[in-house]
Amino acid sequence: MKVVVVGATGNAGTATLRALHQTPEVTEIVGIARRLPEQDVEPYRDCEWHSVDIAAASTAEDAVAELTEIFREADAVIHLAWLIQPNDQRELLRRVNVEGTRRVTEAVAGAGVPHLVVACSVGSYSPDEARATDEDPPLRDESFPAEGIDSSHYSVDKAAQEKVLDDFVAAHPEIVVTRLRPGLTFQADAASEIQRYFLGDAMPVQLLKAGRLPALTVPKGLLLQAVHADDVGRAYAAAVLKRLPGAFNVCADDILGPQELADIVDHGRVMLVPAGVIRPALAAAHKAGLVPADAGWLDMGMQVPLMDNTRAKEELGWQPQVTAADALRELLDAMIEGHGHPSPPMVPRKKDDRIVSAIHEPAGVGAHAGGGAAPEGGSEELPEDLTKDLISLYLSDHLTGATAGTNRIERMAADFVDTPVYADLAGLAEGIRANREFLRNLIDDLGFARRPYRQAAAWAAERVGRLKLNGRVIERSPMTMLLETELMRSGVQGQVGLWETLHEHAGELGLDREVFSRLIEDTHRMLETLEKVHAYARSRALRDDRETFWD
Repeated sequence: MKVVVVGATGNAGTATLRALHQTPEVTEIVGIARRLPEQDVEPYRDCEWHSVDIAAASTAEDAVAELTEIFREADAVIHLAWLIQPNDQRELLRRVNVEGTRRVTEAVAGAGVPHLVVACSVGSYSPDEARATDEDPPLRDESFPAEGIDSSHYSVDKAAQEKVLDDFVAAHPEIVVTRLRPGLTFQADAASEIQRYFLGDAMPVQLLKAGRLPALTVPKGLLLQAVHADDVGRAYAAAVLKRLPGAFNVCADDILGPQELADIVDHGRVMLVPAGVIRPALAAAHKAGLVPADAGWLDMGMQVPLMDNTRAKEELGWQPQVTAADALRELLDAMIEGHGHPSPPMVPRKKDDRIVSAIHEPAGVGAHAGGGAAPEGGSEELPEDLTKDLISLYLSDHLTGATAGTNRIERMAADFVDTPVYADLAGLAEGIRANREFLRNLIDDLGFARRPYRQAAAWAAERVGRLKLNGRVIERSPMTMLLETELMRSGVQGQVGLWETLHEHAGELGLDREVFSRLIEDTHRMLETLEKVHAYARSRALRDDRETFWD
């Protein structure tokens, strides 16, 4: 059996690949994502991979044609792709999530795939009035209305996705369409992703490692249904094998109320607050950029029905193997540790710990080959013909530039998510960030001071530079990508010079020369990617007849 998974690198996608690998009937797996994962790591290994932009910056004609070709001879397509952020680009979210689903269905029909399985959600459901009136609201089966919750963009789009599927079922009765509606989906590998999408850095969950909260503040009436990602993956695998039409609720059997949440997050002490008090605070925090999640997520959590998972158990033969409480406990512990997985959506918070040290033979007693910071003042045993102060200043200046460059490229990747060059920019951001962390570790290993005030100044200067309008006040200037790319190209070219200089003096500094040979090659490839981005930008930035942010 050949199965194609669209959106195979995120929380549900990674778990689904694990489950499919464990399903003997599945003999061939094809993964599709806009940005591809590290393919030598489980569960991405032993899959055929394709990079496809289903709707962010592609035309319907191109996306459907590309997907149709990949889908040919597949026994089933599992569609999991969904864009959670950025919240402030509402049209982009709807295009990717709703129009993207439509394009997948058209490709399924065009390729003659007999079975389509789609990730819907508990968020598809309409508000359940019993949630506001009953302390113990009833469980609802899949017949409950799925028209969404108006104040939640996620819920509105999930309901719109269901309408796309309704229309597709009516037009193509020969194709079996299965919809899974999972609850909140947790796993350790998704910890940093979930924190990034919903909590952000302003809510430092990792501080819980030092001690628990005195009490957990919870909206009165909050009841959550969750499921471990591996149980979700097994549900998708079961759906592929059973090939049954219709919707299936997927959730653990236990329900998380205020006391259950408090038992997991702190010492069991809970403070109930009316949702009407918390909602304005959440809305303000989101508007100020402190929290990624908007108030619509709270509305959805307070209003969606509690799901009955009986149909999934009886007809798919599925059983949850992890309780909701244990899934949340695993997620929280992993958040505290900054855990993740080597795929673009799930990159760990401590993503730069993978940097390999360049220390070959430490240059002196001040050098710390293990990566820890050496005492300020550095090595006292460098060769006499090398000037310690000049080397220290040289590396510190490059670290300052690398800090500004990292901030710039990460902002570019976020700002241009709706362009065909987003994947290139996001990949550059990872590489440039890794180079910055490598240089930071190297300065520590050699025993030099980083001069953090310089990096702080670079950080501030880069953010002030964001205020330039490039000829536009309200909308993005088409010139911005062009100018930003030229600045990045200059900075990366300077980094080539740094690696060449360190390669030249590697022996005297006790460094591994081969490391810098590889860095020179990698940085030249970054320049080639920036040239590709620049070519895209320069062909559009100074014209009125071509869109900069659309292919």
